[in-house]
Amino acid sequence: MPNAAALPDDIDALKALILASDALVAELRSELVTRAVEIDQLKLQIARLRRMQFGRKSERIDSQIEQLEFKLEELQAEEAAAEVQAPQSKPVRQPVIRKPLPAHLPRQTQTHLPEATACPQCGGKLSTLGEDISEQLEYVPASFRVIRHVRPKLACTCCEHIVQAPAASRPIVRGLAGPGLLAHVLVAKFCDHLPLYRQSVIYAREGVKLERALLADWVGASSALLEPLVQAVRRHVMAGAKLHADDTPVPVLAPGNGKTKTGRLWTYVRDDRPAASSVPAAAWFAYTPDRKGEHPQAHLKKFAGTLQADAYAGFNAIYQSGRIQEAACWAHARRKFYDLHIARPSTLTAEALRRIGELYAIETPIRGKPPDERLRIRQQQAKPLLASLEAWLKASMARLSTKSDTTAAILYALNRWAALTRYCDNGHLEIDNSAAERALRGVALGRRNYLFAGADSGGERAAAIYTLVTTAKLNGVDPEAYLRHVLERIADHRINRIEELLPWRVELQPSLEQRLAA
Repeated sequence: MPNAAALPDDIDALKALILASDALVAELRSELVTRAVEIDQLKLQIARLRRMQFGRKSERIDSQIEQLEFKLEELQAEEAAAEVQAPQSKPVRQPVIRKPLPAHLPRQTQTHLPEATACPQCGGKLSTLGEDISEQLEYVPASFRVIRHVRPKLACTCCEHIVQAPAASRPIVRGLAGPGLLAHVLVAKFCDHLPLYRQSVIYAREGVKLERALLADWVGASSALLEPLVQAVRRHVMAGAKLHADDTPVPVLAPGNGKTKTGRLWTYVRDDRPAASSVPAAAWFAYTPDRKGEHPQAHLKKFAGTLQADAYAGFNAIYQSGRIQEAACWAHARRKFYDLHIARPSTLTAEALRRIGELYAIETPIRGKPPDERLRIRQQQAKPLLASLEAWLKASMARLSTKSDTTAAILYALNRWAALTRYCDNGHLEIDNSAAERALRGVALGRRNYLFAGADSGGERAAAIYTLVTTAKLNGVDPEAYLRHVLERIADHRINRIEELLPWRVELQPSLEQRLAA
């Protein structure tokens, strides 16, 4: 808008200028409304794709989500830019009520005093009347620092005996990296999904040249150092009476031909917190070069109890022994109907989703309750619904073609009915296998950003680090702070006391999530 001196004196010219300004405001407001509608539509579409994303065999949905998110970012950036450029004579939209900035963040106060030392009107003395305070969120980039270890040598004046403190312990013998840097590299790769070559570029911008090969050496040395702790987590997981299990494909470079093959990353999760247990939750990961059933059989060789998992045939031999009991996953059964309903909505798929939704509605208020209370409510409320659902599925299948996709979805549930309903007779069990699926989400995100591993040994290293960072998260511990704490100590820690370094036994500051929740 022109300043007052530049405005015309002619009334007609002023009217024309006001009309043009109003027209511009209306045009910009219309554009913002259009963008807001498109943003809402994109958010809804992304949410739908995310519900379909996890556990599918195709990666096309990942690409669709990524493209939609890029488009959403651009639209939101354009919306913000349009508001800055629009004339401020009228508000474009309702003001957003901002939440206060987190109290745990450090504050730096900048006091802005007026230039005048006396009253500009009469020259009188100025006294304090009050103050206006506003806060601005700023980012200070992470910084490197060099720790110099100085060990003075002292000599006896009588016998010339030399005394000197022993060299400080390092996570990697004669290694350049300190525990904090190693922890940062590991978390950036396995939590924040930044491949090592990208980290190398970021560090170079900060004036420190760390080649990707050097970072890879640090990852390998750290995983070897942490292996006893990984095995301690495994022992804790396998000592439970109930486990969640799942696996996901990971691309691995095949040696010799430059092509990729598909390895598997398995996770076994012990988490009884939904049944009011105080036993710490933990997740153990394992890598295998293929998906043969012999691998989970070896993983679960010392486990006895109930396994909550999907319908993978490789588990069948485990169930046949009688040592491990199967508990199936209602999320997988529901997904069969959900995929059909998205592709071809029908009254049958809608009814199936409604009935399964009723089962999930019973679980929400009893999550975190003692097992006996969960069992009682499930027997009273869920068991009649399950009996009705079974009868309805059988009656519906009788009216369908045996080759239809809907029949296949129904058979998936009916063929596993005993395992699907087992949770109703055991208050320790869950309705689905979501605990294992949640543990694998970080793997799926990392897989989108880079080739997962350059060899099978890389997959094994990844499994080790995922074990520790995921277990730390399950216990509300910041993974980077935890790994820094462990790497400062583990080289000199006695192997027979390695359990002292498990995430729920170390004393650390609360995680960011905990501080924000507080």
